[in-house]
Amino acid sequence: MVDAPPAPQPSAKGAAPDAPPSAQDDHLALLRRIQYLLGGLLVLFVLWSISLAKVVILPIVLGVLIALTLSPLVRWLAKRGVPRGIAAVLLIALIGFTSAFGLYMLSGPASRLVETLPQVQAEAETKLASVKDKLRQVREAEEQVQEMTEPDPSPADGPEDVTRVLVDEPGMIETALASLAGTGTALVIALILSMFLLASGDMFQTKLVRAFPKLRDKKRALKISHDIERQISRYLGAITVINAGLGLAVGLTLHGLGMPYAYVWGVAAFLLNYLPYLGAMIGVVAVAAVSVVTYDTLGAMLVPPALYLVLTSIEGQMITPVLVGRHLSLNAAAVFVAVIFWAWLWGAAGALMAVPFLVFVKVVCDNVPGLGFIGLFLGGDDRATSRRRS
Repeated sequence: MVDAPPAPQPSAKGAAPDAPPSAQDDHLALLRRIQYLLGGLLVLFVLWSISLAKVVILPIVLGVLIALTLSPLVRWLAKRGVPRGIAAVLLIALIGFTSAFGLYMLSGPASRLVETLPQVQAEAETKLASVKDKLRQVREAEEQVQEMTEPDPSPADGPEDVTRVLVDEPGMIETALASLAGTGTALVIALILSMFLLASGDMFQTKLVRAFPKLRDKKRALKISHDIERQISRYLGAITVINAGLGLAVGLTLHGLGMPYAYVWGVAAFLLNYLPYLGAMIGVVAVAAVSVVTYDTLGAMLVPPALYLVLTSIEGQMITPVLVGRHLSLNAAAVFVAVIFWAWLWGAAGALMAVPFLVFVKVVCDNVPGLGFIGLFLGGDDRATSRRRS
């Protein structure tokens, strides 16, 4: 019997040091770094392309969202004998005529409000004259301190030639009108696109399923498409009903307080509440600005914005979590970051689409095994969701 060779004994100085990494490992590490760098550059390029192609992508995304919201209603009408094409045309026409009628009804008060802007500005300056005086005194004191700390210019330097360039920028009203015109054009294109998507029925879902060769992938793609449609349609439908109730409450409350154009504020609250977090802030600031020039005492000035804040807080902290949180649970921090990011990328339209886009990402991540951790992070508190469902 042949004896096995004895095992190597460690030296007295301890175990031998690890061998240095091979050249192949160095190359793999370098390739991995290059891969991460190229991935980051690809993300930046995609974001830059999305920002640059806003005029083209915005109507498409908006049209898809409208189609996803109305698809359950079109499917319900189709089950009752109404052809999909006719149902799609009727719904889109109803939305178009309702929007046009609403804009026509608001055009008169809006134009009168624009005409009174100089008077409102003069009244605001008169009431805030004491505040302006204090700010002017602070500014003058700051300039004096700055002059005391700056060294005197040397006479050898000679006089300095200062060239001032005046840039003729468009005013706030012109910018707002141009933005409204662009948004109106995008909305018309989106409505037409959504009409074609609704009339096509499940054609795109069928093509998506056929694009995958394996049955497991077909089932996963079908489940993802159904979940996206169900989640986004429920969210947008519920938010629309909630916003209508909030707009009615704001309009009636401000009308009872004697605020001018109370129903305009109700419509503004309805539209602004589609922007999570930002819409309530903008509404409170706008109501506070008009309240300053409407009332004479400080207490009366604070009541309208305070009530607006109370109503939006009740809606955001109690009503929306109860009605929407039963079917959709999102992380509040993730929603806030998404709203800020898309507002920076696409402005108000981007902030409007932030939550539906986040729902889309969460549904995809929940159904793809390798991306489950992202869906888990985007989700809300599971314990709170289970308590609401129970």
